[in-house]
Amino acid sequence: MPSREAYEVHKGEKSLVQKGKQRDANQEEILAAALGMRVGPQKPPGTIWQPLKLFAYSQLTSLVRRATLKESVAGPKYEKLHSFKVHTFRGPHWCEHCANFMWGLVAQGVKCADCGMNVHKQCSAAVPDDCRPTLKHVRKVYSCDLTTLVTAHNTARPMVVDMCIREIESRGLKSEGLYRISGFSDSVEEVKTAFDKDGEKTDISVRAYEDINIITGALKLYLRDLPVPVISYDAYPRFVEAAKIDEPEKKLEAFREAISLLAPSHSETLQYLVAHLKRVTLNEKDNLMNAENLAIIFGPTLMQAPDMDAMAALKDIRYQRQVVEVLIKNEDVLF
Repeated sequence: MPSREAYEVHKGEKSLVQKGKQRDANQEEILAAALGMRVGPQKPPGTIWQPLKLFAYSQLTSLVRRATLKESVAGPKYEKLHSFKVHTFRGPHWCEHCANFMWGLVAQGVKCADCGMNVHKQCSAAVPDDCRPTLKHVRKVYSCDLTTLVTAHNTARPMVVDMCIREIESRGLKSEGLYRISGFSDSVEEVKTAFDKDGEKTDISVRAYEDINIITGALKLYLRDLPVPVISYDAYPRFVEAAKIDEPEKKLEAFREAISLLAPSHSETLQYLVAHLKRVTLNEKDNLMNAENLAIIFGPTLMQAPDMDAMAALKDIRYQRQVVEVLIKNEDVLF
């Protein structure tokens, strides 16, 4: 006859087994409810539910870890808004902000078009501005946010700006009417399509496009198509106010303060472009393009009035020209 001690041990083991089975059953019921399915006794859990449980648990663990992970102090510190759009997810998904399940069959949440982050719609307002775009999600060059593009490609400036300026300076600085004369529009669109498709592999050499005005047209089109101009909307009023100042020293100081308001990618792009335009003016005897002429062209291209009526925006055009002219003439002391 078994001893009392052996009986108690056997009873404890049986209790643990029953608790384990009950826990598995509860987990299966949760997953079934999430997927809108019913679990009957006729379906063996080991063969049907085990792979699904492993997938769901591993994904949940990953999401919880990501949601609680602190920002790395070693990485570059900058802010970029997520581009959330309503999305219908296939299979089980968890919110990457609160780590709770995303219920429903359609439109369960929102997904960032730039980095792929998945969150509840109500959680999207609480997500910090820490979007880290990737090439997997960023698939175009033109009309793409400047910070999004340079972050996805891990560059200081957009490839279009770098490549076009290098090409222009290699063979076009002495071209008469540089930036004033427009290239053939179909060819400019062809360059745009090539950049969107091939990126930095795009061929804009003299063999592909003999007319340098096509390359200048492609660069101007890229700058015009930016969702947020190089001189961003939030910094726009400070640049306009700086242009209105008469005293030279105070004017330059106001410009430095305005430049400091730009995001790193915008500031880097502006500095590189203005330095290029300054080199264009050094060849004025050949290309007939001085700082004032270039400012007329690039004023409305680099900065646009934010949320202003037509008359107010029209009044600002002359200040836009003055801003770019001051930047070009004082490039060596402003940046």
